[in-house]
Amino acid sequence: MENVICQLEELKTKYSELEHKTSELEDKNSYLEEKNSELAKLVAYYEECFRLSKHRQFGQSSEKADSDSRQILLVFDEAENEAEVKMPEPSVEEITYTRRRCTGSKEDNFETLPVESIVHSIPEEERICPECGGAMHIMGHEKRRELEIIPAQVKIVEHEREVYSCRRCEHENIKVPVIKAPMPEAPIKGSAASAASIAHIMVQKYMNAVPLYRQEMSFLNEGFFLSRQTMANWLIRASSDWLEPLYEQMRQRILQEEILHADETVVQVLKEPGRSSRRESFMWLYRTGRYTKTPAVLYEYRETRSSAHPKRFLEDFKGYLHTDGYSGYKTLQKDIRLCGCWAHYPRCMIILGDSAHAA
Repeated sequence: MENVICQLEELKTKYSELEHKTSELEDKNSYLEEKNSELAKLVAYYEECFRLSKHRQFGQSSEKADSDSRQILLVFDEAENEAEVKMPEPSVEEITYTRRRCTGSKEDNFETLPVESIVHSIPEEERICPECGGAMHIMGHEKRRELEIIPAQVKIVEHEREVYSCRRCEHENIKVPVIKAPMPEAPIKGSAASAASIAHIMVQKYMNAVPLYRQEMSFLNEGFFLSRQTMANWLIRASSDWLEPLYEQMRQRILQEEILHADETVVQVLKEPGRSSRRESFMWLYRTGRYTKTPAVLYEYRETRSSAHPKRFLEDFKGYLHTDGYSGYKTLQKDIRLCGCWAHYPRCMIILGDSAHAA
């Protein structure tokens, strides 16, 4: 009897221990299941990030969505929940049209050029009919047009200013007043540069993409030598003395607008002190809205994409700023209200649609 009681006690003890272990295993199993669920979601997230990354790098770059992807737009349309199916539709006149494709003009267009007419005629005494010997009259004209290009003319303009004094004052030992004739100031003091020559070099370099060394060779073919170093000095001095003040005036002017646009793009500078030619730099762009009376576009070169650059440029601006959603603009002062870009909106929808497919 005592043995039976002892065995029962042992069984109770083992049962209690097993019950405790079972409870521990159940708790541990619940924890592992929860952890496994979290890890599965994390793996799915990283797989989606990897897939989207591969799509951006190797996939189709066109921002076009298929019919399934466009369904994601319904997520943001509360009108679907409020619509009444039985409500009669108002009559609407449907207007269709075909959008004309914008193509570049392939035909030569000389409408803006001045026209010089040259009339070719026969002397009056030679206007004799070879058949009867009678006088001939003008019955019409034949015309043809040709494009004539006049090469640039380069010359030296010598400014000579006359200086005047009074002979009478000289004879009477009176302090002689000296009067000089007015003469236009040189754009760069102590330089042979004229406003026209500086403008020509700038247009060739920055609008026609002709480097200074090629302009140097072109001038040499014209019969004179103007070094690329001299031209570079002219551009730097003219920009500093004349264009920078104008740039600042334009900046102050656009900051008075109610709506501005801003963007930044990557550029590479080949030779920059203290930086590798492979380092990325940024060209920041600020422009007025479409409907302003005084449109302006300003570029600002900066070495980085730091938000400090637009913050400094737009320090006195109060209004709406239209950007592409770059997070650096979100640190601007409170007086600036950011506006999204519809050109980038479809891109967000495509990414969201791809994520919805994966889910």
